[in-house]
Amino acid sequence: MGSTAHPRSKLSLSNLWNRQRSHNYVPVGGSEENENPTAERIDPADKIVPTARKGRRWQGYLTSGSIWGLTILASILLISLLLSIAKSLWGLDDDPDKIFGHWGKPGTGTEGLAWYPTDFLRDVVPIRCHSHNDYWRKVPLFSALHAGCIGVEADVWLFDDDSELYVGHDEAALTPNRTFTSLYVNPLVELLNRTNPQTEFYNDTRRGVFDYDPEQTVILLVDLKTDGAKTWPYVLEQLEPLRSRGWLTSFDNGVVHQRQVTVVGTGNTPFDLLTENATYRDAFFDAPLKDMWEDPDASSPTPTNEAHIYNDANSFYASTSFADAIGIVLGGFSEKQLRTIRGQIKGAHRRGLKVRYWDTPSWPVGIRNKVWHTLMEEGADILNVDDLRGASKLEW
Repeated sequence: MGSTAHPRSKLSLSNLWNRQRSHNYVPVGGSEENENPTAERIDPADKIVPTARKGRRWQGYLTSGSIWGLTILASILLISLLLSIAKSLWGLDDDPDKIFGHWGKPGTGTEGLAWYPTDFLRDVVPIRCHSHNDYWRKVPLFSALHAGCIGVEADVWLFDDDSELYVGHDEAALTPNRTFTSLYVNPLVELLNRTNPQTEFYNDTRRGVFDYDPEQTVILLVDLKTDGAKTWPYVLEQLEPLRSRGWLTSFDNGVVHQRQVTVVGTGNTPFDLLTENATYRDAFFDAPLKDMWEDPDASSPTPTNEAHIYNDANSFYASTSFADAIGIVLGGFSEKQLRTIRGQIKGAHRRGLKVRYWDTPSWPVGIRNKVWHTLMEEGADILNVDDLRGASKLEW
């Protein structure tokens, strides 16, 4: 007996077939439409292929992800740049004294101030700066040299029944182990021993502390805080380790011989005692710059009081207080101020002396830098600085 399909079954299969076709690829104008005239006609605009839709979706994801990735990267770079600029403006750069981080700690060999770095000056370029109140540094002498400064300052104190020279700004800052010998003389001897080794390749004593410029002398400014006549002989006595090795700049029979260390006395240093030996001396005076002014426009020297007694045979610096001699600088230097600076520099240089202004403004930084640049442009020989990092970052 044959079987017949139920009409509803055929209709259902047809509908299912048509529905299935509506979700599959249907060529526009293809033959399938002709073969099945009862099939539902599909608008070509509605024939969106699922595979293509998925491809476009992933392409959108990739594009969006790339844009976000580039945005994040650009943001990171911008933040890094802003932080770098901020660090520079506010002085938050890496501390160059980090290499001295273990100075004085137990077990480092520095408890008695006997540890000295060997490589920290290898690539340091000397710059014309003087470390004012150098004993305030994290590591006296070494911090200044590592910044490139060619000059340092030690305030020394002598007390009755004690031959030591103590170093500090005032009596309250003095301690038994911070002495002229321990902070300056011995470290300089140690450094110069290392730069002047006795080997089969080298057997001389002519090199200074800077590898970059071995001819550069280190200027040791000794500021006497106690009675000059009593204190000065002790300064000369404690310089013997440098003197005996031939490392002190000296005046000998009318000739100045520059060596690795140049000692300059200031403060209560007595000029007559320093110069009493007319044929030999290995320490020089810090002469008064204010007394040396000469007309900057005149072709011949201007007579001055007693300033003629200072010359390169007995003095090294010619110094004065910037605040006292020049005054306050706000928007810029006045013509009168510039004329004063030019006249003082002219008089000092004619005597063979190096010009140093101390008590220059330290803030605002913009004005400080303007003063520094102007002084160097006008011919000053060294900057008296408290901010070693600031001085070492600028070009002079």
